[in-house]
Amino acid sequence: MRQQTGLEAPVPAAAPPKPGRKPGFRPEIQGLRSLAVLMVMTYHIWFGRVSGGVDVFLLVSAFLMTLQFVGRYDDGRPTALLKHWLHLFRRLIPAAVVVVVAVIAASVLFLPRTRWLDIIGQGWASLFYSENWLLQAQATDYYASNHGLASPFQHFWSLSIQGQVFLLWPAIFVGAALVARRHRLKYRPLLGYIFALIFVVSLARSIAFTDGNQTEAYFDTPARLWEFALGTLVALALPALRIPQPWRVGLGWLGLAAMLSCGFLLDVQASFPGSIALWPTLAAACVIVAGQTGSRYGADRFLSTGPLVRLGDMSYALYLWHWPVLVISLAATGRDHAGPLTGAVIIAVSLALAYLTTRFIEKPWRQWKWPELRRRRAVTAIAAALSVAAVPLAGLQLNLYFENQAVLAKAVRNNPGARALLPDFVNQADADAVLLPAPENLGKDWAGLPQPCSGGLEPQDRVLREACAEIPQNGTGKRSVLVWGDSHAEQWLPAIMPVSQDKGWRLYAMLLGGCKPSTTDQHENADCDRFNARVTAEIKRNPPDAIVVVGTAAAPSSAEETLIPGLEASLKTWAELGIDVVLVRDNPRFGFNMADCVVTKGADAPDCRPGREGLVAATSPFDALQETAPGVVTIDMTDLICEPGACPGAVGNMFVYLDNNHLSRTYAASLAPMFRDRLLAATGWD
Repeated sequence: MRQQTGLEAPVPAAAPPKPGRKPGFRPEIQGLRSLAVLMVMTYHIWFGRVSGGVDVFLLVSAFLMTLQFVGRYDDGRPTALLKHWLHLFRRLIPAAVVVVVAVIAASVLFLPRTRWLDIIGQGWASLFYSENWLLQAQATDYYASNHGLASPFQHFWSLSIQGQVFLLWPAIFVGAALVARRHRLKYRPLLGYIFALIFVVSLARSIAFTDGNQTEAYFDTPARLWEFALGTLVALALPALRIPQPWRVGLGWLGLAAMLSCGFLLDVQASFPGSIALWPTLAAACVIVAGQTGSRYGADRFLSTGPLVRLGDMSYALYLWHWPVLVISLAATGRDHAGPLTGAVIIAVSLALAYLTTRFIEKPWRQWKWPELRRRRAVTAIAAALSVAAVPLAGLQLNLYFENQAVLAKAVRNNPGARALLPDFVNQADADAVLLPAPENLGKDWAGLPQPCSGGLEPQDRVLREACAEIPQNGTGKRSVLVWGDSHAEQWLPAIMPVSQDKGWRLYAMLLGGCKPSTTDQHENADCDRFNARVTAEIKRNPPDAIVVVGTAAAPSSAEETLIPGLEASLKTWAELGIDVVLVRDNPRFGFNMADCVVTKGADAPDCRPGREGLVAATSPFDALQETAPGVVTIDMTDLICEPGACPGAVGNMFVYLDNNHLSRTYAASLAPMFRDRLLAATGWD
């Protein structure tokens, strides 16, 4: 493979390659990759921030790929697109497979079962270059301060985007080559127009998406394409540049300084990957354009030093290892961040693993000639590598599934849930009965309604249409019931659904995470105020017969509990509209993950059975409404969540909580018969 230096006269060409290096090898770019991965590691481990190093990786990967394909075109060599893809992924997959297998093994050994199923799903996504889409769908907070709770596969998001671009970019290069030959166009200018268009469109999307939803934009492939396009444009423009040596020396140091300072000076939590991501990418572009200056004072002289070049050789493996080593070590030790000594150990372990992976996995696979002889052999080699990770992933997943099915077969007898707190309950469970849901399923044990709202909403109101779900009214039902609120309203749906289905009511929900229902602006969260205004307008336009809301908010590991903001004003508005209102009392919350406590310490551990008096107020906040809203119905299910003296994490062989404050769907469903009795008795609804 011929890699151009990227610089024409008077810029000096790349130095003669050392043994084992290919012609055109640019050591300063290898050093640039070393600094990028060191930035990523140190910022992740010690500062809990994003450095911009990943953005440098994205740009450099496109730069090198462009040199490769343009060089082939200029030399008149065949592109062999399929062969290129097979060769590339045969080199990339083995190291990733080793890390996937190691992470699965370490997760089983050191992480609670509550996290296993999610980690398995992310393992599959990482293996097949779709981790960024999964994280985007989950709206994962990449900037969460507690790395010990993050997924050990989370860093595969950037590798997934790179893998997607490694499929797309070569197809564009080949397509442009066909067009150029057929219509006798110049190849480089044609590519310049194509990638300039990609750059502009993608950057515009990135800016708009980041402004509207930065969490999802961070993992969005189209919002990241401009970083690759910039790398390609730099590679295409280099031959035309004529920059004097002193200017290139200054340009190299300017780019290096800007790149290293990016994470300290920029507010990445609020801005990436929008226009502010131009900082690290343009900084890296400056270093690349400066190239090999031939000056003893050039930045390239520093970047071309032996240690940085050798570290660059294993930068891929180092990036693969550093994040899972960090996450699993923090989770195993119960810490939320690494100190100076712990961080140094994490870096040392990551370096050792990266060296071993590069030395004994990456290089042997790259040098293995047998798969290069035929495409079928290359496919076989890739499939064999993937199977090394696929077998343990599938095996663990199937084992968890069959274990869960065996437990569910005995659930009626062994897992009464909230019924265990009824005065007349007789326990008939087996002595060895296990808890439901299975710990690995807790993360997915959320409530929900089966279908989106079928009609009545304004067609142009996309926000409400996405937030609204329902159980339609049947022919005999006489009532429509709206559940409005946040996740604490959502968690009561399994308790409400059975009575609504039995009575034929239309049950529908309008929910937004972290947003308490209110008919007036609370000026704490603009998105929440906008959402509540839309719901209020919809209620006035098409009033339901009744509204169910969680009317109080409990404090973590405290008996403090208050009415939700603006409740009295909301009650007045609903009364004027003739809408019945049911207020449900909030459940106790904790300052720790109760589900993990039960999994790691056992349901009977004192830490998992905190005293009720420290969690539940002696008097309900609803008592204050007796004078201002005497007709409002209130329902308090605390006696079926907590025992008389404690609020345990498990009741009736069921996990009460799926985290530190949300009831599990399974436990909420066990409350349904008692919730029905109290609701109908209090309202008289038919």
